[in-house]
Amino acid sequence: MSKRSGVIPDMAKQRPETTSMLSQQDRELIDAACEAIRKRYRHDWQEVGAALRSRSGRIFTGVNLDAYLGRMAVCAEAVALGRAIVDLGEAGIDTIVAVRHPPPNEEDQAISVVSPCGSCRELIWDYDRDARVIVPGADGPAVATIGELLPNKYSRE
Repeated sequence: MSKRSGVIPDMAKQRPETTSMLSQQDRELIDAACEAIRKRYRHDWQEVGAALRSRSGRIFTGVNLDAYLGRMAVCAEAVALGRAIVDLGEAGIDTIVAVRHPPPNEEDQAISVVSPCGSCRELIWDYDRDARVIVPGADGPAVATIGELLPNKYSRE
């Protein structure tokens, strides 16, 4: 697995029930997320990058915003989504991915695809119930729907 789209083997333990093969566009999205965190990585501040492809095909990237007050931190997926909304309005999420830059003591590790946290899963669902999410899989990154990652989602409907 290349450093650009690699996955740490331990990450394979958390895989969705249903996965599909990655397309070239999916690989480009992973590369965009990796590039975002490579450019803005700061140990203990910016360690996660994300890339979102809107339904119109535009790619938006973001990095997490850490804070001394933990509840003030913002995930990379939310930053990417915010950028998309500012530029396009609610255009929908075709696919989204988050990647983690290894800390300095893990220099031999590659940037790897990570699953969105619970809050991000809720946010992705709220903005597009048909969104695809690239997650760690048994044989490298795989695709799941947000519904697979967030079964039995609460709804006011």
